[in-house]
Amino acid sequence: MSGVEVVDVPERKRFEARVDGKLAGFAEYLRHDNLVVLPHTEVDSAFEGKGVGGALARAALDDVRERGVPVLATCPFIAGWMQRHPEYLDLAYQKG
Repeated sequence: MSGVEVVDVPERKRFEARVDGKLAGFAEYLRHDNLVVLPHTEVDSAFEGKGVGGALARAALDDVRERGVPVLATCPFIAGWMQRHPEYLDLAYQKG
């Protein structure tokens, strides 16, 4: 969906997606020194199926890549999105 703006809102520990200035969804994160956890993503029902979730996933994962740390996607949506976009699988946290 064109017109989706995603911004990092560190004081709320999440990325927020806005469409025409309206909050359309968010992806929460927990940043640690050597890992970023993505536990929850939510898209307002009015914006479902319009690419908002994908825009949130891409923004969150691009941020993780920039930080140079792995991601633990406990959010089923983000984990599934990564499977459908294998160019992001290299970011996945690997146990020991």
